[in-house]
Amino acid sequence: MRWIVIVLMAAALATCSLAATDAQCSGILRRALGARNPETRKQAVIALSLASGRGPLFDQLEQMLQDKDVQVRQAVVASLSDVKSERATAALRKALEDTVPEVSFAAAKALWARHDRDGRAALLAVLEGESKSASSFFSKQKRDALRMMHTPRTTFLFAVQQGVGFVPLPGVGEGVASMQGILASSGVPGRASAALLLGADKDPTTIEALRDALSDKDSSVRAAAVHSLSLRNDPALKAELEPLLQDGNEAVRLRAAAGYLRLSAIQTGTRIRQPSKLPPSAAQDRKK
Repeated sequence: MRWIVIVLMAAALATCSLAATDAQCSGILRRALGARNPETRKQAVIALSLASGRGPLFDQLEQMLQDKDVQVRQAVVASLSDVKSERATAALRKALEDTVPEVSFAAAKALWARHDRDGRAALLAVLEGESKSASSFFSKQKRDALRMMHTPRTTFLFAVQQGVGFVPLPGVGEGVASMQGILASSGVPGRASAALLLGADKDPTTIEALRDALSDKDSSVRAAAVHSLSLRNDPALKAELEPLLQDGNEAVRLRAAAGYLRLSAIQTGTRIRQPSKLPPSAAQDRKK
């Protein structure tokens, strides 16, 4: 009998240690944002496209526009592009001043997409040949555009971005940078693409399939499953992401932390916006 009690107590302690908190998830991401390895910082920035566009982590995301690594700064612009807020727009305007053409041009495109006059002015300057990014960068863009016509994975990403994806909610990103990061590898399996494409499907069997994919042996499939479950905007799915906070793959682990924070923010917002349960007459009396 005694050993049964010991086993039950050990199981309870193990369960408590696995229970995720917002602070734990924030800590995972904050440490990654401050890592010495630029690839780790980049992965953290990409993962933050799944999280809320407010709070201390967003403050740190803005500061990452000063990162010494160009790819990190490009990833910051991509994640900021997902957040439709005045603060994100202001940060993108700062990115227009980046000395690297790829970063400033990405910021210009992001601002233009949200009908910002500074983004339009920057693109016009490039078009008219008055910008430092006019010649060499445009040739690269042309090569990339031509290459897209012959690259199914890139065409797939473009299609998802244009409307096959998810319904955005105020205050949280659309996860485009996270999706780009998953599809960036030439060796990404078809299962990962399927997990992304099926993410918005409402059939209950799809959710079960995504849950199963969380334990797939391929890390890109697990990352895609975390991405899609996060973007379902259902706080009840937070529990599904908790075990992935211990995942051995960095990209999976960081997306799980960002997704958890996203769903927490949605849960908090739902509580705040929850309508009064008082009958109409009682609600009127309270107002008086």
